[in-house]
Amino acid sequence: MNTEPITDVASTQPVLEVDGLVKEFTVSTTRGFRRVKARVQAVSNVSFSIERGETLGLVGESGSGKTTVGRTVLRLIEPTGGSVKFKGKELVGLKREKLRALRREIQIVFQDPQASLDPRLTVGNAIAEPLRIQRVPGKHQDRVAELLELVGLAPDHARRFPHEFSGGQRQRIGIARALALNPSFIVLDEPVSALDVSIQAGVVNLLADLQQQLGLSYLFIAHDLSVVRHISHKVAVMYLGKVVEIAPAEELYTAPVHPYTKALLSAVPEPNPELERHRQRELLYGEVPSPINPPTGCRFRTRCPIAQDVCAMEEPELIDRGFGHPVACHFPSLTHVSVTSAAL
Repeated sequence: MNTEPITDVASTQPVLEVDGLVKEFTVSTTRGFRRVKARVQAVSNVSFSIERGETLGLVGESGSGKTTVGRTVLRLIEPTGGSVKFKGKELVGLKREKLRALRREIQIVFQDPQASLDPRLTVGNAIAEPLRIQRVPGKHQDRVAELLELVGLAPDHARRFPHEFSGGQRQRIGIARALALNPSFIVLDEPVSALDVSIQAGVVNLLADLQQQLGLSYLFIAHDLSVVRHISHKVAVMYLGKVVEIAPAEELYTAPVHPYTKALLSAVPEPNPELERHRQRELLYGEVPSPINPPTGCRFRTRCPIAQDVCAMEEPELIDRGFGHPVACHFPSLTHVSVTSAAL
């Protein structure tokens, strides 16, 4: 369901513009026999934009900084540096009162639907909570019934409690709650990773349908590359806090340039046994380096099959190197030749 994003003739301004986003955490670590403080840069100079009606998929291994990006964009955690603009308005440094007014338009759906719903509240009260907080006038029960029907549930489910529903139904309730204030942008933080495979497709199709109906923009955070391909218009690949490649979805899946992107895609199972038998896998060796002490130069060089001396000395910029989309690699031509030969 990889449809074209909705375009607004009246405005070509992106819904979300992220430029040079940085988030650092202070952690305690052991040095010899002493406990010392250290700075961890979980997100390092991340930039991207999302248009109206568009989905940007953000992928990478666990610990790459995907969720931190999503929560920092919404200012659920405060950024250390950089710029986040929502419809042209800067969110970084915005006062709490003004930020609260913008909460109507920017929402999040969390990974674990059970943990994100208060077990003491009925489903109706949980969905109506944003309406009460924002002091929205009118009958909240009517709005709750409308939202439940929108996500494929019955209006009388409003009287039940979260524990009475399956995981997929709870996630639909979380989506209904996120839609309560008619947002235009939603961060989807691994919305199907906690669900059974058999019901993941239903939730992903629901999100795609809602996007078409309501003109929503999504930041879709996930580690399942097949799910990301199904719903995303663009895909950004993260490694150790940095974006290493960003491209239109089909372009990235059919002609990846960065060696890390190639390795991620080669790990996706191929359902056709004949194709799987002849497919060339890109294996990665070694562990992901510690974000407390990341490698110099290119952060991926310690696991990269084409790393050379310059990779340890200079950090590659995320720019278009002649392949039609930005990639952070000093030697993308070597990777591109490898991809082409594997396809043949």
